[in-house]
Amino acid sequence: MDFLNLPSDSEGGRRGFTFFDLSRAQDLKSKKDRTIYRFFEILPGLFSWGTLAGVFILSWLAPVTVAFFIIIFALYWVLKVAYLSFHQISSFRQMRKNLKINWLEKLNNLQSKNWQDICHLVILPTYKESSEIIRASLESLANTDYPKNNLMVVLAAEEKAGKEFQETAKKMEKEFSGKFFRFLITVHPQKMPGEVAGKGSNVAWAVKEFREKILNNLKISPEKIIVSNFDIDTRPFPRYFSCLTYHYLTAKNPLKSSYQPIPIYNNNIWQAPSFSRVIATSGTFWQMMQQARPEQLVTYSSHAVPLKTLLEVGYPSNLVSDDSRIFWKSYLTYRGNYRVVPLHYPVSMDAVLARNLLKTIVNQYKQQRRWAWGVENIPYLLFGFLKIPGSKKIPLFEKLGHVFIIFEGFWSWATASLLIFFLGWLPLALGGEGFSVTLLAYNLPKTVAILMTLAMAGMLVSAAISFLILPARPKKYSKLKNLSMVFQWFLLPVTLIVFG
Repeated sequence: MDFLNLPSDSEGGRRGFTFFDLSRAQDLKSKKDRTIYRFFEILPGLFSWGTLAGVFILSWLAPVTVAFFIIIFALYWVLKVAYLSFHQISSFRQMRKNLKINWLEKLNNLQSKNWQDICHLVILPTYKESSEIIRASLESLANTDYPKNNLMVVLAAEEKAGKEFQETAKKMEKEFSGKFFRFLITVHPQKMPGEVAGKGSNVAWAVKEFREKILNNLKISPEKIIVSNFDIDTRPFPRYFSCLTYHYLTAKNPLKSSYQPIPIYNNNIWQAPSFSRVIATSGTFWQMMQQARPEQLVTYSSHAVPLKTLLEVGYPSNLVSDDSRIFWKSYLTYRGNYRVVPLHYPVSMDAVLARNLLKTIVNQYKQQRRWAWGVENIPYLLFGFLKIPGSKKIPLFEKLGHVFIIFEGFWSWATASLLIFFLGWLPLALGGEGFSVTLLAYNLPKTVAILMTLAMAGMLVSAAISFLILPARPKKYSKLKNLSMVFQWFLLPVTLIVFG
């Protein structure tokens, strides 16, 4: 790794700092490497802003070219919606099937596999959440069907949350410690060198504390422990751990795999405002689609990874997008010999909801911004393919496929909703009289309107499935609340533009 010219311990502030811990161009000492990495960092923004600016400029200078681009883009969007809707329906059907399976029975039927040796460690990073949220999550763990003497919990608190919150954590320990094999409270120190404040650094500290305080005193091999890295509001469905254990024991390469459930934001879906429901449900559906395309699946939010793998790779603590980075870090560490196994099984989480509407809007935007930080994996991946020793073991088409998927995903997120909003009329407004009198100009709005109407079929599919996964309506809400669950989907274009 010396040729990468990474900082020493004193310069980087992190012990054992290697390429796999890179978070930004400044982490590199070599000016050449910094320049290359910085170029890769610029690419996503350059393409996104270039697309939006180019559409305006070319609508004025070359309206005919833009008109054909608009039609091709609209057709591409229709085909993409159809493709994704097909995968969404397929994944939804598989999820419903998996919910009905008795996974403990399937485990008992496994030949030469002693599933009782598999333990689960659940990490719940928390920062000033209410005792009601924490208690609900712990109760859901206690209500799962997996043997509780094989279930360990780490409630990972933050020092900066204050002593009052640490007292809340101790109350939770007193209430729930007897319901699990082990229950540990960790307190992540604030302002640790080289860290970025957030979930990633807290989880990394929790793993370190668990290893020192529990694992070293147990006669359990790390290969026999699966770590579920949950958000504090994550509530697994009753058979989650038995389902996860079955997939772990039957995976082609279990120690070189992460395991991804489907996040369903149902905990407070009836209380959340319409825009929050739409964004949360859209996130669920995107994960459903990805589960049907395992070659494109990357760890997201609540997921699971073998403890042995986690100890070898190290959980990222120096960046925002830790949930996806742990996959890419493992993928590069094992030179492409790593994948995500889709569970097609749900965990329930919270939609964004604050004490008032304005605060909810702000928090919703912050959540989207935090998710968008996943774009930092683009330069990490490109630089890794270029520089990492042994990267030639990864097939070229596999590299190109990963780069295209992640790049196109963030480019579409940044530009697609705006392009759809502007493209139908922009060349007509800026193209001048010479273009406006052409047959192409006359047919452009009609053609785009027809294609976008066809694309609405995807929204109808999402609306229908959203009703099928909706929990029972609380008694305090009238039946009129059901109508808001229908009409909320008409807000989809607005939410995509405002929050995306």
